[in-house]
Amino acid sequence: MQQAIAVLDSGVGGLTVVKEVMRQLPREKILYFGDTARAPYGSRSPEEVIAFTREIVDYLIQFQPKMIVIACNTATAVALDDIRSRAAMPVVGVISPGARAAIGKTRTGVIGVIGTEGTIKSGAYDAALRRLSPRIEIVSKACPAFVPLVEAGNFRSHETTRIVSEALRPLRGFPMDCLILGCTHYPFLAEDISEAIGGDVALINSAEETAREISTVLQQQNNLAGRDDIPFHQFLCSGDPRKFRDIALEWLGEHIRLTPVVWQVPSIGV
Repeated sequence: MQQAIAVLDSGVGGLTVVKEVMRQLPREKILYFGDTARAPYGSRSPEEVIAFTREIVDYLIQFQPKMIVIACNTATAVALDDIRSRAAMPVVGVISPGARAAIGKTRTGVIGVIGTEGTIKSGAYDAALRRLSPRIEIVSKACPAFVPLVEAGNFRSHETTRIVSEALRPLRGFPMDCLILGCTHYPFLAEDISEAIGGDVALINSAEETAREISTVLQQQNNLAGRDDIPFHQFLCSGDPRKFRDIALEWLGEHIRLTPVVWQVPSIGV
């Protein structure tokens, strides 16, 4: 039986990573868990986020995945080391890949970071960026209103455009050439973010670099899916399955139209 890449997130945001994995690694089976009943994680305490992440990982391990991807920046910031110490398989987060992508893109050495309150407060992006380039200049801003917009499926409206514009106004005078979307929900709002911040600022979505890291780790372990493997994907959520499925189908589009998909509400306490 083909082993899956297990991807977990606080809600629908991790679908941005799934979409890129499906594009780069179309033979890989995806097992996705969105904790939509408890989203967002950004305003929760580190202890809560660690407890939730442990609970989800313990649940996913019964499916015997070959890798776990924490596709939530807040959970990556506070729980990645804990999960790595507990899991027998490789565990990948999204912060280091995002930082690498930004360092590779910037020409001025001035980088912006937006994320949830928990991610920004943790300083995880600042630390990751400065490990790669100690003299980098960074400005960070929490945008707590963004995740609820995406979880509600409200990422294409005049109201969303207004909220994004107001939230990012303090960053407009900052001379950055890159802005890290430090939450996997934020690519859903990329058009509004780009309009608000200016088209000359490159938006850094960690999904592409994360998918490359997944590919590298699996290749090193000789554990990539075979050429003849035909995957089926499993999507699980802890909240309203209809809303989750609608958002997933809209976002993933053609990537899953020709692939068998199982939609489930898991037997996990929330």
